[in-house]
Amino acid sequence: MNKFFLTAVFILGASVFSFGQTDFVYEVKGERNPFMPLVTPEGMLIKIKSRVTSGALDIEGIIYDKTAMSYAIVNGLVVKVGDYVGDNQVLRIEEKKVVFIKDGQPFEVDLKNEEE
Repeated sequence: MNKFFLTAVFILGASVFSFGQTDFVYEVKGERNPFMPLVTPEGMLIKIKSRVTSGALDIEGIIYDKTAMSYAIVNGLVVKVGDYVGDNQVLRIEEKKVVFIKDGQPFEVDLKNEEE
């Protein structure tokens, strides 16, 4: 009986502490809220606006695969061919550079070196 009473008090105390916590609020700070669904209830993809509004593009990393899909990390965003970073669409991802297109004009941005 004593063990049962102690166990009940422990469970009750733990539940009071867990329910007494304040609600967690995620601060977006200009980033996409990771708890927001990317697909609507109808099954349509939600277009996410990029945080990049200026013309500056910084290639931070490239995952290159000549036989499959390649990815690049541009201004902190993981992108693939066809994705947009601001007004710039990813046209091609190569081993050491990403080719974008804006207003019908293609341009290249090289992968930054570790020293830069």
